[in-house]
Amino acid sequence: MKKLLQPKLLASLCAALAACSLHAVHAAAQAPALAPIRIGMIDGLSGPFANAGEAVVRNIGYAIDRINARGGVALPDGRHPLQLSTFDNKLGVEDSLVQFRQLTDQRIPFLIEGNSSAVAAALIDAVNKHNQREPGNRVVFLNYSAVDPALTNEKCSFWHFRFDASADMRMQALTEAIKADDKTRRVYIIGQDYSFGRQVAKAAREQLTAKRPDIAIVGDELHPIGKIKDFAPYIAKMKSAGADAVITGNWGNDLTLLVKAAKDAGFKAKFYTFYANSLGAPAAIADAGVGTVRAVAEWHPNAGGNPGSPSDAFYQEYRKRYPQPKDDYMYLRMQVMIEMLAKAIEKAKSADPRAVAYALEGAHYQSAFHNATMRADDHQLIQPLYLMQMQRADSGGIRFDNEGSGYGFRTERFIPAEQTVLPTSCRMQRPPR
Repeated sequence: MKKLLQPKLLASLCAALAACSLHAVHAAAQAPALAPIRIGMIDGLSGPFANAGEAVVRNIGYAIDRINARGGVALPDGRHPLQLSTFDNKLGVEDSLVQFRQLTDQRIPFLIEGNSSAVAAALIDAVNKHNQREPGNRVVFLNYSAVDPALTNEKCSFWHFRFDASADMRMQALTEAIKADDKTRRVYIIGQDYSFGRQVAKAAREQLTAKRPDIAIVGDELHPIGKIKDFAPYIAKMKSAGADAVITGNWGNDLTLLVKAAKDAGFKAKFYTFYANSLGAPAAIADAGVGTVRAVAEWHPNAGGNPGSPSDAFYQEYRKRYPQPKDDYMYLRMQVMIEMLAKAIEKAKSADPRAVAYALEGAHYQSAFHNATMRADDHQLIQPLYLMQMQRADSGGIRFDNEGSGYGFRTERFIPAEQTVLPTSCRMQRPPR
């Protein structure tokens, strides 16, 4: 049996260890901070859609702060903090390309963007050309919201990763709900007349025909984007056609004015939307959407189902950081994106874009309430989706409203990740490892 240390010897060892510990703390405090790993955000931060860009900055900043609070990203030489730089593109393609040149001049390895599919398409081309021209200054493009299916199909790129569901995947969720609703017999499709609106209409027609051939598509039209002040004539057409459901990819005023016109006309059809839960929409739609408006997303504040759930705790922690109602808009996919990026850098043991891109392929995200996988074939994130129905907060059906509006959403249908998967036409061209 080993002898116990004598009290005096034990005391001297403890004193020495304490001194060493204090010295180590002092040395760590004096050590220079390791260089940050930079992320550049190119999106609209001024003009009429500045609030959307500001919401993205809040969400990305929150995700970065969570990682930095844990010590940052672990690399062989130590832990590096993440750092966000913003570039205002005014939501224009040409401005985006100018800002991209500034980003590459600063040698920022990670680009994020998402509030425009047209911008995303232009940036994919720019990143591809830049990375081929300057292999020592490559960039990985992380897309948090641009949903044009082409971006992970015919325009897919090794350097581009999408963390939102594509328009086709969102439509898959909406049409699955319509398929299960025996009362839906006549559907009207309406959208904004640009590439996204046309893609939504195409996906709606194809998927409804495949899933419910008995459903009659009684209307399919596009309208000028942002220019219609009175949707009453469109609602009159829907009523005349006997529509019992409406599918729309409309957003902003084009969505709120459409739904309000339906209420004013006494039109009781269900509205299946992409973005009725988006920034400012519930407050603008108000009572017109209660019980009739549905939206689809990868998560929503009431997704937890029960008080005290991990989802609730996650959302409430965000609200502690941003208590003002105007700041109450959380994008789970942006949290997922930054977490997956940090883990990919650690797996690659480097912030080199090529190594990180390879580490992102097939990467997984798992929390107590959300699981996701980055499909290597096309760099499309595969994750669950929620179909949700708009409700009044005082109805007792929901715990959290949106942005203090008094309106929020409850889960109507949960779509597991495996049911959101769609085939891809991507033919990925990869650089040598």
